[in-house]
Amino acid sequence: MVHLDANPPQSASKEAIDDIQWLPTNLYSDEPPLETDFHRDQIDLLIRLLKYWWQDRPDFYISGNLTVYYNEQQLKKRDFRGPDIFVVLGVEKKDRRSWAIWEEGGKYPNLVIELLSSSTATVDKGKKKDLYQDVWRVPEYYWFHPETMEFAGFHLVNAQYEAIAPTEIGWLWSQQLGLYLGIHERQLRWFSAEGQLVPLPEVAERQRAERERQRAEQERQAKEKLETFLRSQGIDPDQLPES
Repeated sequence: MVHLDANPPQSASKEAIDDIQWLPTNLYSDEPPLETDFHRDQIDLLIRLLKYWWQDRPDFYISGNLTVYYNEQQLKKRDFRGPDIFVVLGVEKKDRRSWAIWEEGGKYPNLVIELLSSSTATVDKGKKKDLYQDVWRVPEYYWFHPETMEFAGFHLVNAQYEAIAPTEIGWLWSQQLGLYLGIHERQLRWFSAEGQLVPLPEVAERQRAERERQRAEQERQAKEKLETFLRSQGIDPDQLPES
């Protein structure tokens, strides 16, 4: 069950599907409670932001603290639970109970983010990193500690994870999403390729409403200016035919 980069070869995808096609469907997620408010808020924030930023995009799925079922051994031993945050590209955007590889055409996540804590850091940096590199073949893997601000990212190069070089201000570029990941006000945030902070949906809506208000005000002022000019020329603007 090997998924190579974002678009696995047909042979690898077919093998994955053939190996697990008999497993049960419609499995519910089986994740433990989140450790702190910092972790829950961070997961919710990144999911909400990307959904808003890509609201018109129909071919992606983002979720968090949701089980990814990928083979029989995982079901029996429950060695690995779902990533804190993961994004899959090229799939239908819809709600799911869990992410079951055999129900999704053999697709694994394109990007995974784990939120570190004192109890999970060793696994996130060790066994889970190995899983994402060697089994899932996740093209990009990041970790972030919501309390200490530790932040790192890796991408697959020749089947091995290599560290993503940060920008001068510490952002990491996600080739998979075409976005930066960086720390803003002690939270992990998305940034556009141009360096624009992906805004909170409510902030973006206020900004849009303000732009509309300013446009309407500019049009009103322009109309008043024109009417004043016409009257100075002895023309009643109210008597002009409508265009």
